[in-house]
Amino acid sequence: MNVKLNQVLSLLIVSTIVIAGCKKEEETSGDVDISVLASKFNTSNTTFTINESTIVITTTSEPDHESVYYSTGHLLYEVYVAADFTQNPNEIVAQSITMTIPRYPDVASNHESTPMGTMGVSVNSVSLFNQSAAPGDVLEDEIVTFDQWEGHPENTGNYHYHLESPWLTQQNGNEGLVGLLMDGFPVYGTHENGTLITNDDLDEYHGHFSVTTDFPDGIYHYHVTGESPYMNGNGFYGTAGTITQ
Repeated sequence: MNVKLNQVLSLLIVSTIVIAGCKKEEETSGDVDISVLASKFNTSNTTFTINESTIVITTTSEPDHESVYYSTGHLLYEVYVAADFTQNPNEIVAQSITMTIPRYPDVASNHESTPMGTMGVSVNSVSLFNQSAAPGDVLEDEIVTFDQWEGHPENTGNYHYHLESPWLTQQNGNEGLVGLLMDGFPVYGTHENGTLITNDDLDEYHGHFSVTTDFPDGIYHYHVTGESPYMNGNGFYGTAGTITQ
């Protein structure tokens, strides 16, 4: 009787391992087509070229909302005054950024660190930066320079977000698509299925695998949260593409 019981238990354990292995393979097999997200990027400042295995994205990184960092003659220039705001000396300048990212993103065998500068693009064409500030600075010290929509330009005029922009939340909801990182995996908002996402819900890369509105069978994706690293943790989960700017 004990022999038979042990055999049954052994079969159950093997079956569980096989199922778990299949699920893991499904999560990272690189067969999810992210080109379905192209229509979410809805400003004239971003273009998508969809190829067989890659997507080429160009962006000027100019926000579609008001900012005190636009030149005073710009249609979207808006004065911003707040007790905790200190304007940095930079001004928004149209960029020429081209990213070539995987159309079918897959988990990387070696996880690259995210770069200083653009690591992705938001649905409104703005560059996405990691949790690091300019060399010698701490991001928490730079937050006072974020404008009314939580962005600011660096010294070349590249306007960017490090964390959640309330503009995107207002436009697309707190579960909406924020953008794509260079490894092809999407970034979503602060909530999922009506629940606030915290760092404890995410892995070391600041993401997890689950179903989203855009991917009913599930996909690995990042989230923006209200605490560091805000958008991406210890490097790209997937194999990063290339960028020129």
